[in-house]
Amino acid sequence: MPKIAEIEYTPNPNAVKFVLKESVAVGFPKSFPNAETAEHDELARGLFAVGNVTSVFMQDKFLTVTKTDDKGWPEMLPLLAAPIRAAAAAGGGQAPAAGAPRVFSKIEDENDPMLRDIRMVLESAILPALAADGGGLELIGRHEKQVMIRYMGACGSCPASLTGTLVAIEGMLQKEVDPEIVVISV
Repeated sequence: MPKIAEIEYTPNPNAVKFVLKESVAVGFPKSFPNAETAEHDELARGLFAVGNVTSVFMQDKFLTVTKTDDKGWPEMLPLLAAPIRAAAAAGGGQAPAAGAPRVFSKIEDENDPMLRDIRMVLESAILPALAADGGGLELIGRHEKQVMIRYMGACGSCPASLTGTLVAIEGMLQKEVDPEIVVISV
């Protein structure tokens, strides 16, 4: 059973990050952008069942819940705590291997040196900052010098992620990988 260590508000006023004492997602993050995608995950399904939940994002020892404007956090937090406490920890309660967050991606980069470099920068510099605010990203792909990403968790509907954060990611990739890279949020 995951125990809630603390609850953190994020830059997104509609998202809250639950820091847990046990892991709920080992390795790659799990993102549920709606209730239909949570069908096979007991914890995510339980969080959506509370109502007014628009997305759930899990990574290692935290999860982020994004809600509608219909109810405030004082009313929602106790309702969300119940399914979290009732859920089983990932990996049978074993701690995940230590290390930086990993980029979730369905694309292979072993034959693409630029994509490999992009992934390395994202994993070493960008993902830890996003995770600190309850978010993450998925690397969708690359076409020439365009890099496509999809925000997850608190970043998914945060106004700052479409402006400041996107510019920061692009600037970091331009500095570290190629000065002509353009990052697009899809």
